[in-house]
Amino acid sequence: MRRPKAIVLLSGGLDSATVLAIAHKNFEVVALSFNYHQRHVSELNAAREIALSYGAEHRIIRLDDALLGGSALTEASIDVPVNTDANAVGIPVTYVPARNTIFLAHALAVAEVAGSADIFIGVNAVDYSGYPDCRPEYIEAFTAMANLATRAAVEGQEMHIHTPLIALSKAEIIRAGTELGVDYALTVSCYQADASGHACGECDSCRFRKAGFVQAGIEDPTRYFRRG
Repeated sequence: MRRPKAIVLLSGGLDSATVLAIAHKNFEVVALSFNYHQRHVSELNAAREIALSYGAEHRIIRLDDALLGGSALTEASIDVPVNTDANAVGIPVTYVPARNTIFLAHALAVAEVAGSADIFIGVNAVDYSGYPDCRPEYIEAFTAMANLATRAAVEGQEMHIHTPLIALSKAEIIRAGTELGVDYALTVSCYQADASGHACGECDSCRFRKAGFVQAGIEDPTRYFRRG
């Protein structure tokens, strides 16, 4: 019997790779990645390899270069913060305006066309940088909107936004993914990785990732580049 189809947002990072593995257990996966003129394309290359390793259909959606600006991840004039204070408050400059809303809106359209009622996203409200579009209340609000705005939902096919990592620590995510056989050596999480996917080891994303492997007691397969 053919499995139901799910749309998985796949950045190429650790979290989204874990989410893909979770979804793959019960669904036929369509993986969506986005070229939003981020600092590097190595994460898109990683996403392609990850999707291939699961035999998942992979689509890369290219967004207009003016759509997601105003962030250190998309503007060369804004430096990526490194070695920041773990107790710092406020939303950091690595926040990309409305990114998850734009990504989920595309995923919702793809899901409706594909006849899918299930979208997976790797947002996390524990080990994250304070982004407002990673909070449970945001996901709840988007789900409510999705079920008001789509023909599928109005005609009885309720849409579901799955966030299996939202309440997990980075160590718990890594343990879960390791049990599912995720090859974390394929993933790229760094905000300023080089063209080959080597990580800086100093940005927020790298620090959360490194700490997660240490706390999980699992060897870190991340490739780092040397500065200087």
